[in-house]
Amino acid sequence: MTVGDLSRRTGVPIKTLRQYTDWGLIYSAGRSSANYRLFDADALWCVELIGQLRGLGLTVAEIRELTDTDAAIGPRLAELLRHSRARTLRRIAGLRETLRRIDEFEADHNSRELAGRGGVCKRLTLTLGSDHTVAVEHHNHRKVRP
Repeated sequence: MTVGDLSRRTGVPIKTLRQYTDWGLIYSAGRSSANYRLFDADALWCVELIGQLRGLGLTVAEIRELTDTDAAIGPRLAELLRHSRARTLRRIAGLRETLRRIDEFEADHNSRELAGRGGVCKRLTLTLGSDHTVAVEHHNHRKVRP
């Protein structure tokens, strides 16, 4: 199958598949008479595995590391999955903190104040305190229409 066929079957963009080939993550089975890269079922399997590992939070660099060894990948994969879990938990904690700040901001400013009024552009000056509190100043400006 050509790179276009592989792309259609996997949903992975052609540019990405070419990068995977350049990085040694997938191998072409040769070239066609028109000099197109040709791929076999092994490449299809590899692209699907790469997608699964990316879906588990592994970076392309980590996946490349797994392919650069002759040793069993199980122990290293388990370690990389632990790192991915830790990264994911840190992102979740950061998102929870963002949600908490959104809730706090909305609680501090009634819905009418946040909605604004038509024809008036409210410029908000937000000041982030050292304790991560947000101070808000409102500056009303009329829209100038030609």
